[in-house]
Amino acid sequence: MSYLCPLCHQPLLPDASGWCCENRHQFDRAKEGYVNLLPVQHKRSKQPGDSADMMQARREFLDAGHYQPLQEEVCAIFQRILPLTNVSVLDIGCGEGYYTHAVADMLQRQGEAEVHALDVSRVAVRAGAKRYRNVRFCVASSHRLPFASGQFDAVLRIYAPCKAEELARVVKPAGYVLTVTPGPRHLLQFKELIYQEARLHDETPEQLQGFTLQEQHSLNYPMNLNSEESAALLQMTPFAWRARPEVWGVLATTPSFAVETDFTLRLWQRDEQETGLHDDE
Repeated sequence: MSYLCPLCHQPLLPDASGWCCENRHQFDRAKEGYVNLLPVQHKRSKQPGDSADMMQARREFLDAGHYQPLQEEVCAIFQRILPLTNVSVLDIGCGEGYYTHAVADMLQRQGEAEVHALDVSRVAVRAGAKRYRNVRFCVASSHRLPFASGQFDAVLRIYAPCKAEELARVVKPAGYVLTVTPGPRHLLQFKELIYQEARLHDETPEQLQGFTLQEQHSLNYPMNLNSEESAALLQMTPFAWRARPEVWGVLATTPSFAVETDFTLRLWQRDEQETGLHDDE
């Protein structure tokens, strides 16, 4: 396995300090083990992705087990569809690796498995790489995946954006993409605090060119959160940008906040025909 150079799209080969391509573009390996493949010209902001505070809030919330049913469902689907050994999986928008490491643990107990994780947030990737040594982390854009064509048996994409063309390029023919998106009532109680009219999430599935939708599942359950947990969950969501100070005040003074989870899991299978895309495109 090698990464692709994000600048010239040539294979990156390991050297003493990190990774280098034939055009001598050099990318150092951090002491935590990850590699930063997000050149400054590909950044939309100085520090893209989650901040340290957002990452820490998410880690504490996930470590408390509130989204463990989703983690277990993701692992169960991959266990059912993937071969027992010689598996290669990528998690796009991995954050600090909560779902990635569970998938890696499950697959590596069965046999040989190489699991990669990618996120635009260096803070999150650093935390994940430091904690989970059985996953290969990199900082990179989900719109320019730094991997060879046909490299992965499966890709996990929880909320993260990614072009269908890029997914079709890196997934093997007949390989899989598992997406997780908000179901209609996901975190509806936050919407009711923030908006005058709380609308349900749109259920219309995206169109992934080059893939066929094979399965669709819903996962939903109630949560009762204390004030710290409800604030941490809101901090993890896009709703946080719209929340007025009084919304945070309500959460801070509510000892038990009832909120619904509603996830939609869709399993897509890559069409057998080649995409016609190449690593240098």
